[in-house]
Amino acid sequence: MTHSPDDPSTDELELLHRYWMAANYLTVAQIYLRDNVLLRRPLVAPDIKPRLLGHWGTSPGLSLVYTHLNRLIRRTGADVVFVAGPGHGGPAVVANTYLEGTYSELYPDVTPDEAGLRRLARQFSTPGGIPSHSGVETPGSINEGGELGYSLAHAAGAAMDNPDLIVACVVGDGEAETGPLSGSWKIPFFLDPAHDGAVLPILHLNGYKISGPTVLGRRTDEEVSELLHAFGWEPVVVSGDEPMQVHRDLAETLDRAHAAITRIRSDARDSGIADRPRWPAIVLRTPKGWTGPDIVDGLEIEGTFRAHQVPIADVRDDESHLERLEQWMRSYRPEQQFDPQGRLVPELAALAPRGNERMGANPHANGGRLLRPLDVPPIEKYALDVPAPGAVHHETTRPLGELLRDIYTANPDDFRLFCPDETNSNRLGAVFEVTDRCFVGTVVPDDDHVSRHGRVMEVLSEHLCQGWLEGYLLTGRHGLFATYEAFAMVSASMTIQHTKWLERARGLDWRAPIASLNILLTSTCWRNDHNGFSHQGPGLIDTVLSLSGGVTRVYLPPDANTMLAVAEGLFDSRDCVNLLVVDKQSHPQYLPMAQAREHVEAGASVWEWAGTEDGDGTPPDIVLACVGDVPTEEILAAAALLRGHVPDLRVRVVNVVDLMSMAPPDVHPRGRSHDDFARLFTEYVDVVVAWHGYARAFHQLLHGRMNPGRFHVRGYTEQGSTTTPFDMVVLNHMSRYHLAIEALRRSRRIPDGANALVGYCERMLERHHDYVREHLEDMPEVRNWVWPEPV
Repeated sequence: MTHSPDDPSTDELELLHRYWMAANYLTVAQIYLRDNVLLRRPLVAPDIKPRLLGHWGTSPGLSLVYTHLNRLIRRTGADVVFVAGPGHGGPAVVANTYLEGTYSELYPDVTPDEAGLRRLARQFSTPGGIPSHSGVETPGSINEGGELGYSLAHAAGAAMDNPDLIVACVVGDGEAETGPLSGSWKIPFFLDPAHDGAVLPILHLNGYKISGPTVLGRRTDEEVSELLHAFGWEPVVVSGDEPMQVHRDLAETLDRAHAAITRIRSDARDSGIADRPRWPAIVLRTPKGWTGPDIVDGLEIEGTFRAHQVPIADVRDDESHLERLEQWMRSYRPEQQFDPQGRLVPELAALAPRGNERMGANPHANGGRLLRPLDVPPIEKYALDVPAPGAVHHETTRPLGELLRDIYTANPDDFRLFCPDETNSNRLGAVFEVTDRCFVGTVVPDDDHVSRHGRVMEVLSEHLCQGWLEGYLLTGRHGLFATYEAFAMVSASMTIQHTKWLERARGLDWRAPIASLNILLTSTCWRNDHNGFSHQGPGLIDTVLSLSGGVTRVYLPPDANTMLAVAEGLFDSRDCVNLLVVDKQSHPQYLPMAQAREHVEAGASVWEWAGTEDGDGTPPDIVLACVGDVPTEEILAAAALLRGHVPDLRVRVVNVVDLMSMAPPDVHPRGRSHDDFARLFTEYVDVVVAWHGYARAFHQLLHGRMNPGRFHVRGYTEQGSTTTPFDMVVLNHMSRYHLAIEALRRSRRIPDGANALVGYCERMLERHHDYVREHLEDMPEVRNWVWPEPV
C-alpha cells in the first residue's frame, strides 16, 4: 500500500487510539459497573452490577470502525450512516454515540459528565434501562441486530435513492453464516451508482461465535477475498493485533475506499460510464475481545470464544476477578481520556464530527425527519365500474398495478416496489410502463424491462425484498413488498422484528414516525392454479395477529375497488405493519367506489342486498359472514342457495374487510365496540363464517366477545393440491354447499325445504367429486355462477 500526503500522522493515530480506548472503557463500564464509573477509588463489590449482561467480544471492533469513520467524515464531509450487524455489540455503539454527544442530546438525563456516565452504565441491560442490542433506542441505529442477518439488506435499502449517502455496514463473521446475510452480498447488482448511494461492507472476522469457530473466520484472506470478489466487490484486507499498525492500515484503507466510491459516482453521473462498478469492501481481521483480559483462571480469553459475552465472571464474589477487572479497565487510562468532571478531554472530543454529520445524529437514521407524504393519485381514476354486485369479473390486483405505476411517476425518488420475481405474476406489471427491473449487470436483448436505472426491485429472496424495503422505510421513504402468500413466511421473523422496532419507536419522542411496512399477500392459498400444496399457507396472518395491536393491521378486501380504498389508507399510514391479503386472479366485483370507501371506513358492513331480512327489526335466523375474496364468493353463493330453496329463512350477510375490527377495543385500537359488534352479528344468533385463513386465527379475535361459541368458522385446513379453484374450497369444507348445510344446521329455526336443500347440496358435492376427475375442470354450475339479482 503506497502512502499519500493525506495519510494519518503518528500524532493523529495516537489521538485515534485514545478515542478508541475511551470507547472501549465505556463499553466495559456499561457491562460491569453500577457505580465508581471513573475508578476514582479502587473497585469494591458493591460497584458491580448484580447481574452481568452484555457482549464484549465484538465491541472493540465496532468501536474501532466507528472511530475511523468519524475521521473519514471530518476529513471529507462524507454523509455516513453506521449499521452494526453484530447488534449484540450495543454497548459499543451506545458508547460512541455518547462520546460524540448525540446520546446526551437525545437523553438529557445522561449528561456528558461523571453523573451522566454513572447513568449510562447503570441503565445498560437493567430493569427500566436499555437493551444490550444496538436497537431502536440507540441513536443512529436502523438495524437492531439481535436477530442476526439483516444488516446488509437494511444497508442496501438505505442507500437506494440516497445518492450522496454512504452506508458503512459492519458484518460479524457469525452473522455472515445466516441465510439472509449470505444472500445479501449480491448488492452490487442492484445499486445504480447514478442514482443510489453506496454500501461499504466491513466484514469483521474475529474468528468465533458464542462457543465455536466461524466459517469465514477460519478461511484464508485469499479465500474470503475471492468470495466477495465473485459477488462484485473489490475487497481489501486489514489484519493484525498491534493497535497502532491496525489504526494506520484502517485509516488509509477507508481513505482509499472513499476515493473509490467518489470515482464510481463520478464515472456514472458525470461521464455516463455504464459498466458495473466494483464497490470497495473491507475485510477486517482482529482478535475477538481485543484489548480485553488475555488469561483468566488459566484460560485464554482474548482471541477466543470466551471473550464473546462477559469475559470475567463472578466479579462480586471473587476478589481476584474483581482485581483483574480493575486492572483491565485501568489499562484504558480513563484519567487521561476524561477530565476531573468526567467529560471527554477536549483533544479527543474534537475528533467527533459535528451536528448532523455525527453518525448518531444523521437524519437518514431517523428517517421520519426526512419523510415526505407520498403523492397518491385519486383512486377513483382506477376504479372499476360495477353496475350491480357480481356483474363484473376482473383480476383484482391489476388496478393496484396501475395505481403503483402512477405513484412511481409522481414520486420519482421516494417509492419503490419490492417483489421476488413476481411483479407480472401478481398482476402489477403496469409499473413497467414507467420503469424497469433494476439490474446492474449484463442486459441482453431478450430481457423484459431490465435496466441499470430500473426502480422495481426484483430478487428471488423474500429476505432481501423485505430487508431492502425496511432499510428504505427507516431512512424516510415509502414502498410495498408484494409476495406470494405462502412464501411471506420465509421472512415472517423479519416482520416480527420490524413490528417490535416500531412498537418501541412509538415510545421515543425523538424517533419521528416513518412510513408503514406494507405487505401485499397475493397468489393466495385458495387460487394457486399452477402450483400445489407447497404454495398454500396463510400463516403470516396468524403471526401478525400475535403481535402488538398498536402496530399491526390486516385487511382482506373482497374486490378491487375495496382494495384500492384500503391501499390509499396504507400509503398514508405511519409506524404500522399492514398486511393486504387479496388474490390476483379474476373474481366477481361487488362494490362501486363510493360504497367501497364506506365499507373500508366501517371495517365491516351488513350487505343488505345479499341477505333476506325485511328491515322490520326482527333478528335474522342465521348470520353469514365472509372475510376475503374467495370466502366472500362462497358465502354469497350459499346465500343464493338459501334464498332460492328456503326463501322464508331470514339471512343476514356481513362482509369484513378490516380484520382487526373484529377484536374488542381493549385488544386493538381498531377494535369494534361491543354495541357495534352486536349490531353486525346480533347478541345470540349463530354466525357461519367463511374465512380466508386458519380458523384458530379468527377465533383468537373473538375472545372476549359475547357468546363467542356461536361463531362457526370455516377456513383453510391444510387440504390442497394442484387442483381446480372450487375443489380447493370443497377439500377444506368451505364450499357454498358446506356453508349452506352449516347455516341450516345452526339456524334458529328449521324452515320448510331445509331437508331438500341439504340433500341437494350433498348431491352436488358428490357430483363435483366425479366431475372434476372426469372433466378436469369445475362444474358449469360453479364456473358460470353469478350473483343473482335480488328477488
